[in-house]
Amino acid sequence: MPVLAGALAATAVLSVFRALRPRDVLIVGSAVERDRSPSAPGRRATRRRARQVEGEVPQLLDLLAAGSTAGLSAELSLRRAAEALRGPLGEDLRGVAHLADLGARWRDELDAYATATGSVDLRRTMAVLQRTENLGASLADATRELAATVRQARRAATLERARTAPVKMLFPLVFLILPAFLLLTVVPVLLTTVRSIR
Repeated sequence: MPVLAGALAATAVLSVFRALRPRDVLIVGSAVERDRSPSAPGRRATRRRARQVEGEVPQLLDLLAAGSTAGLSAELSLRRAAEALRGPLGEDLRGVAHLADLGARWRDELDAYATATGSVDLRRTMAVLQRTENLGASLADATRELAATVRQARRAATLERARTAPVKMLFPLVFLILPAFLLLTVVPVLLTTVRSIR
């Protein structure tokens, strides 16, 4: 009996899908996918947190350089930097340190975290940490150099956005603000002039 009920249910589902057009199936699938995907406020919060993490990378590099100059190893420098950072990057790095305390390899956890964030600068930071530990190079010099590179790249990106801002403002200025300005100022004057001539 349960087998017969299952077969009838499967037959009913197949008949419904055969009756639907391909476009209808796509609409149903997209609705289901939309229900699974995070909401717009959730996506905005995720992007805002990613920007905050990205913004803390230069400070992390400075703290790593300070810890290395004080004679700390790469792992201890990272732990002290995580304790000093107050944003989301500090929280995440403290979580990585906690996983390392539980027995995980801290370099593997850092690589996984940097890959998950998608931050290029953070991945470069983790690569510098791993390289200096493997080669015995100076962590302070490497992190200072990387911090200067990151800040210079961000300064250049900010200047580029400032240069493109007038071009982006041209469309709303010409097609939205200027017509409204003409309607509010020039058109009443023209109407008054036409009425006075009559």
